[in-house]
Amino acid sequence: MPPEPDTLTPGRTPDRSIPWPLRGLFLSFFLSGFAIVGQITVVGKQVFDMTGRELDLGLLGLAEFLPMAFLVPFSGAAADRFDRRHVYAISLGGELLCALGLFFYISSDPTSVKPIFILVALFGVARSFGSPSGQALPIDLATSENLERVMALRSVAFQSGFIAGPVAMGFIFVVDPAYPYLAGVIAFALAIPILIMIPQPNTRRLQTRGGMQAIRDAREGLRFMRRQPVVFGAISLDLFAVLFGGIIALLPAIAENRLGVGAVGLGWLRAATGIGAGTTALMLSVRPVRRRVGRTLLVVIGIFGVMTIVIGLVDSYAIVFVALLVASAADSISVFIRSTLVPLATPEVMRVRVLAVERVFIGASNELGAAESGLTAAVFGLMGAILFGGVGTLAVVAIWWRWFPALRDVDRFDEVRIPGS
Repeated sequence: MPPEPDTLTPGRTPDRSIPWPLRGLFLSFFLSGFAIVGQITVVGKQVFDMTGRELDLGLLGLAEFLPMAFLVPFSGAAADRFDRRHVYAISLGGELLCALGLFFYISSDPTSVKPIFILVALFGVARSFGSPSGQALPIDLATSENLERVMALRSVAFQSGFIAGPVAMGFIFVVDPAYPYLAGVIAFALAIPILIMIPQPNTRRLQTRGGMQAIRDAREGLRFMRRQPVVFGAISLDLFAVLFGGIIALLPAIAENRLGVGAVGLGWLRAATGIGAGTTALMLSVRPVRRRVGRTLLVVIGIFGVMTIVIGLVDSYAIVFVALLVASAADSISVFIRSTLVPLATPEVMRVRVLAVERVFIGASNELGAAESGLTAAVFGLMGAILFGGVGTLAVVAIWWRWFPALRDVDRFDEVRIPGS
């Protein structure tokens, strides 16, 4: 449980500094973000170069999502019962091995994409165990005084990696298509020892039990979410809104077929999402959202939908780049609000189980959203898929505005705080 704030004497300023454990954690987040998103970018280009089919870009997302969906009861329970630093480090080790496998396979001048899909699925297995622990660790290490700032800085750390990874790996891809995966291996190898050196947070652990109990734990998390309209509304909003707006997976096709750019141009387009989100997260670390939280969440997701429509209508690289910046900035605000709301409204003893279920929802909105975009692109064409996604996102916002008044009317984060969360 995060320590309670000290009682302040008159004239004393609250200590809002970020201690070493959090700084080390943020560095490991940067390195893992660098490797994960950089590799996702180049593996999408690799597959599209080999097949030329938008549907395959969507199937890559599906290959990564399915392990998360099946393993969430066990990944959440593992993070509840074991040292979350070690669970996260083991996950990064699995991702390192998958990156190494991709390096050796791409080095062999492959003609089949099947081994790539298998390695991406194994990568999803590793990520399914790392994500719940990675989400919970900043909350475990934060105090009630600096929680909002810590969550914003967590996003800054990841988004910095999301910027550097695609740009660096886009340039490396031009040198040799296999080298970006070697860069990912190095980044993972640096992140793991940093993570292990972080002191163990003082949080309660549940007694280790078997797989059936893990499934029951996940059901408890789902039942809790259904009873909490703010938690359920916030998580499901992201699921359905970004499910329709999941165009990031189509960037290799957009870059080549619509904009006429190669790996470097694609890398900068993918980095635009990190630039917009990272800049916004940095601003939120200084001036976080404090009022009209629920309405702000709905409005920024609406902006995300509008920018998706813009991307579908234009063939200018500069306009698409700016639209990606704005869309990712709006998404960063929604992530900040949701990642602060959900833990505060969840008891600590159930927090990781709820976050694990949330990870499936968010994974669905990203990886499964990629599959939706690939499928609709195969049916309606690239422009039709993007426009369908943008309009669908706006429709979801309108429906949630009416169906979840408890979420819409949240003014301050403290309104949903459960004692001890």
